[in-house]
Amino acid sequence: MELTTRYIPGTRTADYDYQLDAAQIAQLPSERRDESRLLIIERSTGTLRHAHFKDLLELIPPGDVLALNTTRVIRARLLGTRDSPTGAGAEVMLLKPVGDENVFEALVHPGGKVRPGRRIYIADDLSVEIVAMTNRRTRLVRLHTPVSVDAALARYGHVPLPPYIARPDTVTDSERYQTVYANEPGSVAAPTAGLHFTRELLEQLAARGVERANVVLHVGAGTFKPVESDDPAHHLMHEEWFTISEPAARVINASRARGGSVWAVGTTTVRTLETAVDDAGAIHATTGETRLFIRPPYTFRAIDKLVTNFHLPRSTLLMLVAAFAGYDLTMHAYRSARDAGYRFYSYGDAMVIL
Repeated sequence: MELTTRYIPGTRTADYDYQLDAAQIAQLPSERRDESRLLIIERSTGTLRHAHFKDLLELIPPGDVLALNTTRVIRARLLGTRDSPTGAGAEVMLLKPVGDENVFEALVHPGGKVRPGRRIYIADDLSVEIVAMTNRRTRLVRLHTPVSVDAALARYGHVPLPPYIARPDTVTDSERYQTVYANEPGSVAAPTAGLHFTRELLEQLAARGVERANVVLHVGAGTFKPVESDDPAHHLMHEEWFTISEPAARVINASRARGGSVWAVGTTTVRTLETAVDDAGAIHATTGETRLFIRPPYTFRAIDKLVTNFHLPRSTLLMLVAAFAGYDLTMHAYRSARDAGYRFYSYGDAMVIL
């Protein structure tokens, strides 16, 4: 007798496709951060409610912990010209420093025409030398500048807006594509769930007795790489550097010991905490790199609630949300948000999963 394996929805990449009108891809941030819409998802009942982000003030009880990723987005996008007779344009997206402070792993466009030994000129006092190719189609590049790299990037770098924001970056993006609590430079993309917090909302939550735990995960471009294999298990996650301090671990563990909940703000915070948790649910102060790919089925040990934005189809981020909320409920919530006119992706609206 031939046995057949029962198919489980949410285990194939194609399960995470959904249709979205281009008009719902947010091109600009909301006028005020905490006035973005908030879809409230109750896992226990499967019900959905519509609210606004500032309503988190009434949702998070005293004694619970808000876990935030305090990474800061660097001006990682460099636009220049090639050292060729035509002086054609080229673009460099810095991903992370490698060893020497002037050497970075980077994406280069057009990659096929900018080989090792070539240079891209950004300004009179900044050029990018292509040093080597890597085994994952990125480049090692060296920045040549008489000033510090930080100073050069501050002067000539562009805000690395994601490609679905179809416009050049502006002065407004310098502030809005950054959380109000961003502190540690190192990311090439914002932890977007945190973009909705204002300083006032954070102060109000603290006054209400909500505790806070800061962690850091420097977001790399690999986080947003679409899953191309039909089986997500074959997808390679790029490593990302993270750190959890002793005070942050202590706050989280003490709250959970009292019966409090951990509210993770963003998928990067989830991956950081889930990398550093033990089987008993205790968080340990840790610094290192993570390649953790969370997808159904997955047993969460570090977090209890999740605040997140709406993510791209077929992305590892959407799969993480499905692992937490359940596949069917997640896709139902996405369809409902789409039909209710929510704005999607980095500058879009948010959801909270209870």
